[in-house]
Amino acid sequence: MTIRAFIGIGSNLGDRSARCAEAAVALGRLPRTALVRLSPWIETQPQEGVEGGPFLNGVAEIATALSPRVLLRHLQAIEVASDRPANHRPGTARSLDLDILLYGDGLVREADPVIPHPRMAERRFVLEPLTAIAPDLRHPVLHCTAADLLRRLDAAEHGTPTRVAS
Repeated sequence: MTIRAFIGIGSNLGDRSARCAEAAVALGRLPRTALVRLSPWIETQPQEGVEGGPFLNGVAEIATALSPRVLLRHLQAIEVASDRPANHRPGTARSLDLDILLYGDGLVREADPVIPHPRMAERRFVLEPLTAIAPDLRHPVLHCTAADLLRRLDAAEHGTPTRVAS
């Protein structure tokens, strides 16, 4: 059985475009996994105190039969192959950052991974590309679509109250 999963892709070191494109290809080469769709890439400023220049970000939709934990191990191996140290310190620049955003409508509450990604609803660099490929995708905890979450974020950034359908 395959699960529809969404992976956040980002880089703010070196040839960001090449690193992100190579990561997308690597996702499609994972065992029992197919790359379904890839969002347009967007450029964003680092957030949460992360060092380095602007990020290139996108989201990939995959169909996978891998468990969340096995998928995470593969993502970490792709990051390491892209020159990201296995013991990467929080807040430092990233040659490649891959995050499991959603894994079907499942909830995973382990030390690692936590799915859905706990901060995805607060991050434009996740919601904008996610909405580009799956606007009607529902967040399994917040019960809002990706498009609703992006509208909510827009309203919060502009100080405008909003009511989001659930």
